[in-house]
Amino acid sequence: MNKFKTYYKNAKEELFKVIFPIKEQIRSAYLSVFVVVTVISLFLALIDAIMSLSLSAVIN
Repeated sequence: MNKFKTYYKNAKEELFKVIFPIKEQIRSAYLSVFVVVTVISLFLALIDAIMSLSLSAVIN
């Protein structure tokens, strides 16, 4: 039981050291991720379209 109390006390102390992000930081990170994912998706769609067209031209 003593180990559990020590573990709980140490966990509580560590939680006080955590710096949680503010709303603006979360919004900024969300927008950054959204933009990067969108750009990569568009790039992959472009590559897919080019490869599909080139493969269709070779087959026909």
